[in-house]
Amino acid sequence: MHHGNGTEDIVAGDERILMVSFFQDGIYPFNGGVPLGTNMVNLPIPAYTRGEAIRELITANWIPRLEEFKPEMIFISAGFDAHREDDMGQLGLVEADYEWMTRQLVAVAEKHCQGRVVSCLEGGYSLSSLARSVAAHIRALADV
Repeated sequence: MHHGNGTEDIVAGDERILMVSFFQDGIYPFNGGVPLGTNMVNLPIPAYTRGEAIRELITANWIPRLEEFKPEMIFISAGFDAHREDDMGQLGLVEADYEWMTRQLVAVAEKHCQGRVVSCLEGGYSLSSLARSVAAHIRALADV
């Protein structure tokens, strides 16, 4: 839900790194709409957007750039606060959306970097939806 401005500050302009992200537009930290470097694919998402629309944006924007970039490793900042039950934001993802995103990233990793993926839990404020979303994410990472 939140823009990864700290990560963006660190990697902006480093063409060895491609950062792809989505976040709720107009919410803290109120930036990200204009990427700080050409190595960024930032997708500001309007409040109340549901998973299918976000999937379409990822398919149209992230995947082509990742395919072109051919990563050697994928690092996932796994935040689950875009879940529809998380009241910190107003995005409409569900567990199946997180699983789908993870499977897309794993497919890119299998194709370009021998399946190398590192995932770090970043957050989520609703413990019930966080637990279910993390479980879906891990199942997708483990291909089960």
